[in-house]
Amino acid sequence: MKYKVSAFLLVFCMAASCQKDVLDKAPLDIISDNVVWSDPSLVNAYLTECYAETYVFCNVSVDNSWDNLWKGDAGYAPMYINEVSDESKAGYIADGYSYKLGQLKVQGGLLEWWEGAYKVIRMLNEFIARVPASALEDDVKNKLTAEARWLRAYNYFEMVKRYGGVPIITTAQSPNAPEDSLYPKRAKEQEVYDFVLSETDAISDGLSTEPGNVTRPTRYAALALKCRAALYAGSIAKYGTVQLDGLLGIDASKAGGYYQQAYDAAKQIISSGKYSLYNKNPDDKVKNFRNLFLDKDNPEAIFVKAHNDQNGMGNGGNGWGYDFFQCPYPNGWGSGNMDAPYLEMAEEFEHTDGSPGKLDRDAIQQGLWTTDELWADKDPRFFATLYTQNTEWQGALLDYHKGIRKPDGSIQTDGSYNGILANGTQNVNATGFGVLKYMDENHGNLIGSNGDWATSSTNWMVFRYGEVLLNYAEAALNTGKPGDALDAVNQIRERAGIAALGSVGVDDIRHERKVELAFEGHRYWDLRRWRIAVQVLSRNNSALRYILDYATKKYKLMVVEKTDGTVTPPAFYPQNYYLPITLARTANNPNLVENPGY
Repeated sequence: MKYKVSAFLLVFCMAASCQKDVLDKAPLDIISDNVVWSDPSLVNAYLTECYAETYVFCNVSVDNSWDNLWKGDAGYAPMYINEVSDESKAGYIADGYSYKLGQLKVQGGLLEWWEGAYKVIRMLNEFIARVPASALEDDVKNKLTAEARWLRAYNYFEMVKRYGGVPIITTAQSPNAPEDSLYPKRAKEQEVYDFVLSETDAISDGLSTEPGNVTRPTRYAALALKCRAALYAGSIAKYGTVQLDGLLGIDASKAGGYYQQAYDAAKQIISSGKYSLYNKNPDDKVKNFRNLFLDKDNPEAIFVKAHNDQNGMGNGGNGWGYDFFQCPYPNGWGSGNMDAPYLEMAEEFEHTDGSPGKLDRDAIQQGLWTTDELWADKDPRFFATLYTQNTEWQGALLDYHKGIRKPDGSIQTDGSYNGILANGTQNVNATGFGVLKYMDENHGNLIGSNGDWATSSTNWMVFRYGEVLLNYAEAALNTGKPGDALDAVNQIRERAGIAALGSVGVDDIRHERKVELAFEGHRYWDLRRWRIAVQVLSRNNSALRYILDYATKKYKLMVVEKTDGTVTPPAFYPQNYYLPITLARTANNPNLVENPGY
């Protein structure tokens, strides 16, 4: 429920017959400012609305051209972040994927979080200013104020990782404020990161020290935010370049200090003993990793965006559209498979003995294969993260085959042969893979009207213990503690069911992040902060085609090179390490400096 908060209500009556008692009546459609701040339930509702408006929890950003109903996570926007990384291409809706093909211009449009962020920040600034005089108990005031400051810091982190330095606004602006307040300049990138880190320190004592309600931040959620933000700042300092007098970039000499802050924050979470890697099904590693994202009673969850099974498409519910858009066929729109993972992503998963997972592409295109042979001894996370040919789903096996190899060796690609369709039921023109992570087989995906698809009830983990361990490993390696880094990575690998490493380097940690955190919205930002996106995201990736052999029911395999296309292949340019401020924003505020290259 949304509340309209009005500081002043002026009622004018031009008719001479208006009576004073009419003018004195309270409006019926607006909850007045005084009522909100004197009613504890409305104060809580106000803050709840701030959480609800922070769409970026689920990687959803606000593009002003979207209808309001699509600004949240009820639609397919949460998947865009995967499609602009090297994890996947678009399976059937390419709105976000197009930006991967060199289409990010000064007009912006990709992963925006500016107007939406400042809307939430203004609400939070008002909340932080007004709560001290509210009717709440002092301990509740302190807790809610700390939560609001955490949420404000989170929004600033989401902005700085997109745009670099942005204006830092900590008071609710008045229309009558001085011009430099209404048209603020961008702070330096380092100043924004330092603001986020200082806020997490300042609010620590005001937040709960028990996990409790994972939909509201605890002290450990503050530490998790600090850990992630400090790791990003360290990376920017180490790998980035200072530009525009510091609006972009951080001096390289600061890298070690930020990495140390990330290490210390992660260490506090680890040492608390409040969280652990999910391991409720230790004898079935595939089931265990799948359930990590489905089980709401979760020892790994530090902070989550909660969902229920009530329609979230503008009807007051809190469901989201993840299952509907990511699911295999059948689907209410005749689609599904929103993200189409690359063959390279599948190959990233090692074998359980720790040997590389990269296929011998020449060898696999010779002879015939079963899927058991093709994926033998793969990292269990492969089977819990991706679906492909013969993955079991809702009591049946998924079928991606495209073409039938007849006994004479010819391949038929349409119609049927002796009662067997030439093409399987899945999206045979995509990549041969879909995303299984977070998918709930119990969700009915044949609905497709009136927004009924937005009824997925899985929680989205914004911060989880597995990420903290990997942040810790990266920070440890960058502060001269390779033993700590190795231990953290091996904890992740042991839970996964894969051989431990004997030593660890930068590439090992980056690999482990790619497979452990796949399709959780981290990869694109990781490639940017490491400053390797120009190389990694300017490559054309591959797909795998399964051709059914009629005689043996095995598969002839074909690697489809350049599945992203050759006319407009993927292209990430150096200026894309920062999103554009955009023409519209610099026109509205002449004090905003555009990022270089746009």
